[in-house]
Amino acid sequence: MASTSSPYGFRPINLLGGQNYAGSTRLYAMVSGYVPAIQFGDPVAILNTGTNRGTIVRYSSTNTVATTATTAAGSETAATAIGFVGVFVGVTYTDATLGKTFRQNYTGSITASDLQAYVVDDPDALFQIQANGTLGQTALGTNASIIQTVISSTNLNTISGVGLKYDSIASTNTLPLTIVDFVNGPTSAIGDAYTDVIVRFNTHMHRTGATGRTGVAVS
Repeated sequence: MASTSSPYGFRPINLLGGQNYAGSTRLYAMVSGYVPAIQFGDPVAILNTGTNRGTIVRYSSTNTVATTATTAAGSETAATAIGFVGVFVGVTYTDATLGKTFRQNYTGSITASDLQAYVVDDPDALFQIQANGTLGQTALGTNASIIQTVISSTNLNTISGVGLKYDSIASTNTLPLTIVDFVNGPTSAIGDAYTDVIVRFNTHMHRTGATGRTGVAVS
């Protein structure tokens, strides 16, 4: 049973309709020296303003993300990001000593002219995520926001610390996530203290932009 809070960000599992997730990603440019760190499983967006427009940024690690009108993190905190483009699963760049390098997480402040992020950007991708509280069957079909449950510096600096904000569920079409299923198995069940659920991005850059589908109403 999921009785302990142990957020792990977004884990890609399959696509809508039951198609297998084959591990496909797209490379997106990052700004050399960008801060802060981006962890495996963190949601990312595309910067929409300034000289670095069109590059990948992480949403603010100190804020709950309620809509796609999110603020970029770290060195781009004053800039606005377009809606979520997907989930970060690695970075590649040329290291001065090691040569071409791949890392599962971006440690921040890496200087490289060819810095690129691997992003799961299929708008039909489904992800497993842990809620920061209990969710019952009535949560199916509702929309929800994202919350930074564990800051990366206390989470071994490798795995995302974001989760689904359990008390945010609503029908609001600007909420970034839609709950499409629950994780049922030996270690997880509907109604657990920290319920594991399956979600898709309701507000995805490759689907609708700033708004998504209206979710099931919460009575």
